[in-house]
Amino acid sequence: MKGKEQIFQQEGERFPGKTYTEAVLAPAFNEAKVHLLGPMMAINKAHLIMLRETELLHENEAQAIARAIHSLDVEALRQAVYTGQFEDLFFQVEDELLKAAGDIAGNLHLARSRNDMGVTIYRMVLREKLLVALNSALLLKEQLLAFAEEHAETVMIGYTHTQQAQPTTMAHYIIAVVDSLSRDIERLTNAYRTCNHSSMGAAALTTSGFAISRERMAELLAFDGLVENSYDAIGGADYLGEAASATQLAAINLGRTVQDFLTWCTAEFAVVKVASPYVQISSIMPQKRNPVSFEHMRSLLSSAVGNAGTVLTMMHNTPFGDIVDTEDDMQPYVWRSLSVLEQMYRLLACVIGTLEVNREGLLERAKGSFATVTELADTLVRTDGLSFRNAHHIVSHVVKASVAQGISANQISLAMVNDAAQAVLGHDLKLTEAQLSQALDPVHFVAIRSLPGGPSAKEMNRMIAVRKQKLASERTDWEERVSTNAAALRLLDDTMAEWSGA
Repeated sequence: MKGKEQIFQQEGERFPGKTYTEAVLAPAFNEAKVHLLGPMMAINKAHLIMLRETELLHENEAQAIARAIHSLDVEALRQAVYTGQFEDLFFQVEDELLKAAGDIAGNLHLARSRNDMGVTIYRMVLREKLLVALNSALLLKEQLLAFAEEHAETVMIGYTHTQQAQPTTMAHYIIAVVDSLSRDIERLTNAYRTCNHSSMGAAALTTSGFAISRERMAELLAFDGLVENSYDAIGGADYLGEAASATQLAAINLGRTVQDFLTWCTAEFAVVKVASPYVQISSIMPQKRNPVSFEHMRSLLSSAVGNAGTVLTMMHNTPFGDIVDTEDDMQPYVWRSLSVLEQMYRLLACVIGTLEVNREGLLERAKGSFATVTELADTLVRTDGLSFRNAHHIVSHVVKASVAQGISANQISLAMVNDAAQAVLGHDLKLTEAQLSQALDPVHFVAIRSLPGGPSAKEMNRMIAVRKQKLASERTDWEERVSTNAAALRLLDDTMAEWSGA
């Protein structure tokens, strides 16, 4: 075991210690210069404007600080290496401004703290990453709707409990995926709304004795409003938890769909064929077309689930207040989770857009499947006035007999149905050959299921049209948010340029 003197000799006796630098400070600095520098500078500009407007700074003072901000070499800061001279990026930026403007630059920190600045920076970073993810989610939704429209009449077998259940269509399945995705989009949008509130003006935790305008800061930074309670503004972390939870659930939902597609790529299912840009070959087996794009999606989405879960774990049982558990160490997990989700949305959109569907094979499989026999039971209720339970018993007898004889559903004869009716009811049925044939036709099965949400082509086309309208609204909302945020940053830059005389 090393003694105190040995540790000091290795680590140094002044801040920061060598190992502390390697394990914590340098990684945090590297993340900050990539992700946090832009929002930090935006806050500096907005705070300067607000201080001038509230007359806490004279015009010449504001202009001097504006010139310093305008002259700052942001790209050089992004290339900087952590040396330990400054605790973190904030103090390095402050030092640069002091060098450029002199002592007056110190007044840029009037009525603010690294606490309210830090949370506001994190919120600005997170809202942008949420917008990027939402953009790709909307792209995927658009592609899925186009795919569903193309396959409104592509009949296939639907499964429950992994067993053949009833005929449906590819569009019916895909619209279910779209609706799940739409709820994920709504959750991510709600996470954005929660995130998009300003902590500025909370200072350390109790606001300030200076008469600043928290509202003006929120406006200048394109926030929807304030995190009003100043303690909540620096201590609350549920905005992170909400984003992580929404991301985690979205990744889980998408992963379930990806797993289905991966199964459908097998020769045994033969439902879809992945286009060449998204498959890989075997080094030894010449016949292989490995749909690894789906495999990567599945595994990477699991990593998104894990990173999002890490966020919630790090928040768990921490004090309600300003604490590092919700700051530099945690933030990258949120970003990585969202980044992976966003990439998988884009990748799936590309794969779906180039996917080949085995329409004929799916239809033939449905014709031979016993998935149609629910409609045969329904038909017996209509033709013979039977209770559904008796009709179910008769059809169950028919299926068992067919399986025993090794025949498929489309080979069931009227004689077989009447034999089953004799066993259950003691007499033949009124059912005709034509009615039997229609009842066992998967295309007919789908066509008459036209209740709201059913798989009939007419109902599918109606649902697709409604969802396209919703998508257009979601896209408009996204564009407005992007435009508002960009306009706010332009105003800050233009004001700094004007005040600095550039």
